[in-house]
Amino acid sequence: MLKKFSVRTAGRSQLINITGQVREAIRQSGVRDGLVTVYCPHTTAGITVNEGADPDVAGDLLRYLDNLCPWEHPLYFHSEGNTAAHMKAGIVGAAQAIPVVDGDLALGTWQAVFFCEFDGPRERKILVKIIEG
Repeated sequence: MLKKFSVRTAGRSQLINITGQVREAIRQSGVRDGLVTVYCPHTTAGITVNEGADPDVAGDLLRYLDNLCPWEHPLYFHSEGNTAAHMKAGIVGAAQAIPVVDGDLALGTWQAVFFCEFDGPRERKILVKIIEG
């Protein structure tokens, strides 16, 4: 089963907790045990699983990526000027696969699923593929 939803971002770089939307997609699917893949079809955004209890973790991750991939750099040649966003998306990745156990995400106590915006603000699509088995 494939579910789709959109996320509207408010800033250039932002992590948005989408765990609730992914859980709702699983609930609607009726799948009790299987695998869910959360995918972002954009080249300047990504999906990650990380701590969802302390918002400082998301801020720390964004600051670290900003330091690693500054917005301007003399080695960037991409004509749109958003090379840093492409690099951050490449580091984070476009998808996460998470087991579904007893009809829910098999996340650790502190884990959450995040959409990672690196070139906003924009409206972005998220695809959630749920496979039973």
